[in-house]
Amino acid sequence: MYELRRGLCILRGLQVSQILSPLGELLREEILNGGYIQADETRIPVQDRAKSKQSGKHHTGYYWIYSDLVSNLVMFDYQQGRSRDGPAAFLKGFKGALQTDGYIVYDWFDQFDEITQSCCWAHARRYFHRAKRLHPKYAKVALTLIQRLYAVERELQQGGASFEERAQVRQRRSVPILDKLKAHLEGHPTFKGCPWNIAVCYTLNRWDRLTRFTRNGIVEIDNNLVENRIRPVALGRKNYLFAGSHDAAKGVALLYSLLSTCKQHNVKYMMWLEDVLKQISKLPASQLHTLLPHHWKVNREVTLAKAA
Repeated sequence: MYELRRGLCILRGLQVSQILSPLGELLREEILNGGYIQADETRIPVQDRAKSKQSGKHHTGYYWIYSDLVSNLVMFDYQQGRSRDGPAAFLKGFKGALQTDGYIVYDWFDQFDEITQSCCWAHARRYFHRAKRLHPKYAKVALTLIQRLYAVERELQQGGASFEERAQVRQRRSVPILDKLKAHLEGHPTFKGCPWNIAVCYTLNRWDRLTRFTRNGIVEIDNNLVENRIRPVALGRKNYLFAGSHDAAKGVALLYSLLSTCKQHNVKYMMWLEDVLKQISKLPASQLHTLLPHHWKVNREVTLAKAA
């Protein structure tokens, strides 16, 4: 982070996010065209003068994170609230698979024919862990079956299976496990308000969306990868504590997007940033996409190869 701060000082007061803003929309377009997005959201405290005067507290804004796992692209989108308006605007025109946790806002997307929404087994599993203390007999069986699902996924990952192979193996091996799990959940009594009942209702209410990964080899079993890409925000909250304004939060979201994409493609972000700041004002709009970290890396490698 010291290198980043040092690099930003070179700009002598210019707003980095404003200079890089054209790249944000280009990155969004590529993510939407990828066909598979994992999405999640996390809070960010933001200074808001009106709210500070009334209560002395910060406004709670949200970073919505969208990740194309196939192309390793990441986009942070700041919104002042946690309603569906933010993701509805960001995902406008998207066609493909959308994977999320069980937050009710995401349920709205399942009504569209062009979007196939999948849910996350890691979130479902957490509810059964909570139920284990009061209902160990029922919860342990469910957790064992979920562990078997993950064992299949580990084998596929270690074997370097293609998307088509993943779908085939999941149909052959994971579907029978899921059938046993559903029978187990439906075959035991539930007690209103208890952790076991919450776990069962959460899982069965989302059963179709939880099992769609077996029919599409591109889709992961859970949402953990996009959750991992939220970690820089959690670290930021401990360091800079809050964003100074809503505009500042939007600017930080753009920097998170581009630097996170750099990280996913093993691009040295200071080298990328310095080069982009030199080029961005000189390139025509039709060539700006070449400055996105993943394209920049390819172009740089080609240039170095020719020079050698």
